[in-house]
Amino acid sequence: MTSHFILRTELDGTMEQAFELARSIDAHLGSMQHTSERAIGGVTSGRIGLGETVTWRARHFGVPWTMTSRITEFEEFDRFTDEQVRGPFRSFRHVHLFEPLERPMGTARTIMLDDITFSAPFGPLGVVAEHLALTRHLRRLIQARNRWLADALRHAQ
Repeated sequence: MTSHFILRTELDGTMEQAFELARSIDAHLGSMQHTSERAIGGVTSGRIGLGETVTWRARHFGVPWTMTSRITEFEEFDRFTDEQVRGPFRSFRHVHLFEPLERPMGTARTIMLDDITFSAPFGPLGVVAEHLALTRHLRRLIQARNRWLADALRHAQ
């Protein structure tokens, strides 16, 4: 079974600022401190780009996980996609989309959409885990990351 959800976050700042921060390995690490997440392979700091990979190690549900993702699509300032190439999911795809939000008085704001599609491993047991805990856990992780990004952009203004 495949699960899917989309999160919409409004950010202070331009599309360019939001895009650059969202593809920053350092920002991702800052937003995931509570999971003890580390970048252990590929691009481990700075900004990741098309064709590049990063390997993450983190603890979720009390279990250490390792996942390698590759940037498979990249349209500067509009969108990028990361997909698992090795890791705990049967499949995992995260599309990051950015749209300007028109505001009066020239205040720059951006809509960031996170479009997540994934399938859990372990057959029928994985489907149960997907419905009972995994989708909610991933949604909360991305929401926490987005709050961190929003705060970082707000303080950069």
